[in-house]
Parts: sequence; structure tokens; C-alpha cells
Amino acid sequence: MDCLRIVGPATLAGSVEISGSKNAALPIMAASILADGPITLARVPRLLDVETLAIVLDRLGLGIDRVHDRLRIETIDSTCTKAPVALVRRMRASFCVLGPLLAKRGRAVVSLPGGCNIGARPVDLHLAGLARLGVDIRIHNGYVIATASRLRGAELNLLGPFGPTVTGTANLLCAAALARGRSVLHGAAREPEIVDLGQFLIAMGARISGLGSDTIEVTGVESLSGTAYRIIPDRIEAGTFAIAAAATGGNITIRGAVAAHLASVFDLLAAAGAEIDTRGSDIIVRGSGQPRSINVRTAPYPGIPTDLQAQLMALASRARGQSSFVERVFPDRFLHVRELNRFGAHIERRGASANVRGVESLTAARVTATDLRASAALVVAGLMAEGNSTILRARHLDRGYEELESKLARLGAQIWREPAQVISTRRRRAWHAPAGSLALS
Repeated sequence: MDCLRIVGPATLAGSVEISGSKNAALPIMAASILADGPITLARVPRLLDVETLAIVLDRLGLGIDRVHDRLRIETIDSTCTKAPVALVRRMRASFCVLGPLLAKRGRAVVSLPGGCNIGARPVDLHLAGLARLGVDIRIHNGYVIATASRLRGAELNLLGPFGPTVTGTANLLCAAALARGRSVLHGAAREPEIVDLGQFLIAMGARISGLGSDTIEVTGVESLSGTAYRIIPDRIEAGTFAIAAAATGGNITIRGAVAAHLASVFDLLAAAGAEIDTRGSDIIVRGSGQPRSINVRTAPYPGIPTDLQAQLMALASRARGQSSFVERVFPDRFLHVRELNRFGAHIERRGASANVRGVESLTAARVTATDLRASAALVVAGLMAEGNSTILRARHLDRGYEELESKLARLGAQIWREPAQVISTRRRRAWHAPAGSLALS
């Protein structure tokens, strides 16, 4: 498996173009099952998660062609209703095919989902909502086996113990689009990615109102047509670059993002001492030396995204004073704490919270990525740290960041990718080197 090498500290400067949103592209790709004609999607990022879902859709009878950042998707065989277990368990977003399959084909056999190891994320609300729409559901050997002759509109509740379910909102929004009658989704997710999915469905002919609020109304239609649609920019990628600029005292221009999608994050970075200047679709972020301490409480949109908690913790590890973190979306999302401490950070976790005592500087380390966003946090730490850092299992980054190291290199970072065996070979040689020789870290 690949690893990343980073020589720090870096001061990022220049401009970076933001790719299309992973978290919008995946449910929109799944919703293409609903269409009677071909779908063309623009600004689809080249990511492992996108490739994985494309394989799932291929197994479900959809033909998919890519040209640059565009996907053309069209149903070839509508008899397939079983999603491949290995792929769904590999990536949670694959579970988004459940609602479209039931609405369009009347049957779905989908494995209970997997994904990043960031704590329990049950699908009870998905299944309860589908049952209210008239779906017969049973669980057998780890599969959800669901059937419905024709869905019927209903009042649905999507609010769970840690806030609205985003994937559940996507599943039920798609299902309700072809249900008979009117559905009301109470406690719906308000994330921009859900709004983008709703706008895509509307472009196909769906009747939806209330997108962006916690109550979405859907009046089912008989059919949905093919359409062309452009995916929104990735706010998590944009936020990661903004945090990296603030953490390194850099000065970068983030191009093609939507500043309103990151308002809570920019408020936090301003509190840390960064300057944020928005000019149309350009966002200029200027760091100011050592950041100030911050207090982070993740929350569903429009709050601080849980997908940026780890990156913000990396920034806080070198901030003046003590920072506090409370994880209110995925309480177990702290696997990055141990790895950040390898850089010399002082972080103590206490249940669903953590305290970070900032240090003057970080020291290069050899660390292991545990999940997608933790990987990005380790990159931010590596950019701040003094010396040559190695991040193992860098392939996690490819799930959600398109060409991350290339973009960072264009901003002046010394960062590159190597096969892991190259690093291990060098370490073995260094172990047997004679006294006085220089061993590579």
C-alpha cells in the first residue's frame, strides 16, 4: 500500500481548484437508477469511492462511461436488484442504492453497510422510513431484503440521537420521489449535498419543496426522465485546504468553492487568527503564524462538519493555549488522536471530547492513516512538523481527495507518494547499517 512523504514545515502559497463533491456525487449516482433515460453528470471527482459505486451500479445493470470529469449513466438491465456485498460493506454510501432500487424496481437486496471505522452508524431510520412508505423489510444473514409493489406517501421522521441521518435522508428522498401521494420528511438533513441531490431529482421531474430546511415535502410522480446535471464543489476538500493554509501560516486562494457552505468553519478559522476574504467563487485564506486556540463542537449542517474535526484538531495541536473538541455526530471519531500525538502533540481524549494543549512546534513522525478524514489531519500535521514525515496507508486519502498531493505540491509543499515497500526496504537497510551511518526515517 502507498505511503506519503512530507518534508516540513511548509508555508502554502498559490491557488487551488476544488473538485466536485464526493458526498453529493455518490447519492446522485445512486439516484440515477430512478431515471428512464440517460444521465450526464459533470464535475464528478476521480476518487476510489466513486469508482466503487460505479462498480456497484454496473452490477445493478447500469452502463457507466467516463470522459474527463463527466459520467454518462444509463440503465441497460432493470432486472438486477442485489447489490454486491463486498462493495457495500467496503463503502457506506453504497447503501444509497436501497431507496432508488425499491422505488424503481420494487425489490432490493443490499448488505448492511460498512465504511470508515468511526463508530456505530445504524440504519434504523432508513428502514423505519421505508416501512412507512409501504416496504416489506427483513434482515437475513447481514442483508436487507426489501420488497414493495408501489410505494405510498407518508410522514417520515429522520432525526436520530446524533442529529438527522444524511444517508437516510438521501434514501428516503429518492424513494418518495416515485411514491404515490405526498411524503413529508421531518428532521431531514440540511446539508448542501442533500440539497444538491434534491435539485438533481427536480431536474429529472421530481416535485420537491423545502430543500435546505429540516422539513422536505415530496409529491410523488409516475416517472423521472434523464437529465444533465453539474455536481456542487466539495466543501470538505475546500475546508481542508483552508485549515492547512491557516495551520501553516500560508496564503492561498481556493477557487470554485461555495463560501456559504463553510461559514461556520471560516468563523472558527478567524477565531484562530486567520484572515478569510471571499471574492465571488474565490476564497482567500491567510494564516498568521502560530494559530490561536479554538473550541470545536461538531454538529449537523450548518454547524462545524464532523468531516473536518480531525483536520481542525491538527491545527489546534500547534495553537497557543488549550483547545477543546466535542464530537456530537460520531462520538467515537478520535482514532487520529494517537497518531497526532506521535508528532509531539498533547491531546487527551475523554469519551466524546478531547482537550488539546498546543505546542510551539511539531516534530516529523512515521504515522498510520486510519480513515479518510484522519488521513487528511495527518497531512496537515506533516505540513506543520519539522523534518521528514511518513504517512502509511495513504490510499485512504484517495477515497475522498482528488490528487491531494499534486495540489499541495503546486502550493509549495514538499510531498510525494511512494510504494510502502520502498520505505520498508530502506528501513531494513538502515537497521543493518554500520555505526555512524545515516538512517532514513
